[in-house]
Order: sequence, then C-alpha cells, then structure tokens
Amino acid sequence: QVQLVESGGGLVQPGGSLRLSCAASGSTLDYYTIGWFRQAPGKEREGVSCISSDSGRTNYASSVKGRFTISRDNAKNTVYLQMNNLRPEDTAVYVCATPYSRIYRYTCPSWRDFRSWGQGTQVIVSS
Repeated sequence: QVQLVESGGGLVQPGGSLRLSCAASGSTLDYYTIGWFRQAPGKEREGVSCISSDSGRTNYASSVKGRFTISRDNAKNTVYLQMNNLRPEDTAVYVCATPYSRIYRYTCPSWRDFRSWGQGTQVIVSS
C-alpha cells in the first residue's frame, strides 16, 4: 500500500505563492495518477488538479486554472502543486490522493476512484 504525505502549506498573504509537495512511500508512483483536493470549513471537498502517471494529462478546476500548476518528479516519488496569486478563497486543507490503480494511469478519474489519501496540509491565505 502507498502512503502519501503532504507538506508545504502555511500562511501566505493574498497574491503570494506556495508550493505543496506530495511525497509517497511504500510504493513507486510511476504508474499512478495523482490528484490534489481541498476542503474548506463548511464546504464540500473540491478537486483542484490531477496529473496522469506520465504527466501527459493534467486537469485543473476552473477556479485555479492559470494560477496553479501541477507537476511530478517520478524519480523523487513526489508530486507538486505550485500555487501562485493566491486568494483568500483558496484557504483550505489540501490533500493529495491516488486511485492506486494502473487502470487510471493515463486519466484523471472521478474523486470516487481515489483510494489512497494523505492527511493534508493547511493553506491559509490572509492579510
């Protein structure tokens, strides 16, 4: 089984940047799609971005498109989420996850197909 650990969250002013990392252990990520999700207090979980195993496919929520960039370094078993021009509405706990199935390695499936989840890292955007 794969374990995912997020890092890089923190407090940042509006307009600032953060880079989140999702590091895996227990398994290589070479064959698996990775997604970033977020959940703000009182709100439902939202899919933020997704990247396929070969980086050939990436998806972004409309609310972050043009500001966030997902990437991966399979040699480091890590996926990144670069977040620029952050807004207060980006405040949430950010969690990475994987379907952990090669069936989805070239796609970004529904969040219901994601089986392994990290614990999350808090991002607060505030002046």
